[in-house]
Amino acid sequence: AVRAIFERAKAAGQTSFPEAQALDILAAYRFPLLKSHRATSASQAAESLMGDGRSYAMKIVSPDILHKSDVGGVMLHVTAQTVGQRYEEMMATVMSHKPDARLEGVLLMEMAPQNGIELILGVNQVPGLGTMIMFGLGGIYVEVFKDVNFAFAPVTESDARSLNTQLRSSALFAGVRGQAPIDVEAVIESICRLSQLVSDFPEIVELDINPLLGLPIGQGAKVLDARVVIK
Repeated sequence: AVRAIFERAKAAGQTSFPEAQALDILAAYRFPLLKSHRATSASQAAESLMGDGRSYAMKIVSPDILHKSDVGGVMLHVTAQTVGQRYEEMMATVMSHKPDARLEGVLLMEMAPQNGIELILGVNQVPGLGTMIMFGLGGIYVEVFKDVNFAFAPVTESDARSLNTQLRSSALFAGVRGQAPIDVEAVIESICRLSQLVSDFPEIVELDINPLLGLPIGQGAKVLDARVVIK
């Protein structure tokens, strides 16, 4: 499935993937994803959430829009009752900001749990040396604390554990001040899955999972956002 996505992209001269396609790539490698639906019309969006009591984030799908929230392309707490109307509102808002953008519909993704720690997991190619995996504290903290570690792919399970334990913030993961410890085993598994993906597809030059939400022990982890660039 991933090979087909990359071949289609190369044929079209495409090197970066919108979030929906990036998530398809991660799904093929069984990363832990939030429940999601695609929709290309208000009625399809309403149909996809029918009978679902959960709350969703709705994001615009467009190859021409990189920063979705800047153009009104992100709405939170969308429900089965409101999704049709909010779909129409989003399309009108995005078109007013970016009239020339190709709009391919929306990605509806269940709202993330609120009880996790935001991590970042990514890769970067280093010319002449290989593909480097990065792991650390993510979300809004990545720029502030810059608490990240690096290792060249492929990484072993032992390497993945070292990436985790050598972080300055790793004590947070064990649970502090009444917080539950996070599911480190699920996080280690995601690091190993990423190593396998970039080993299988060396054309990946950049990949960011930010954030990867580490949930309390026994609840796993969830990919909240992803970006993939190939050469």
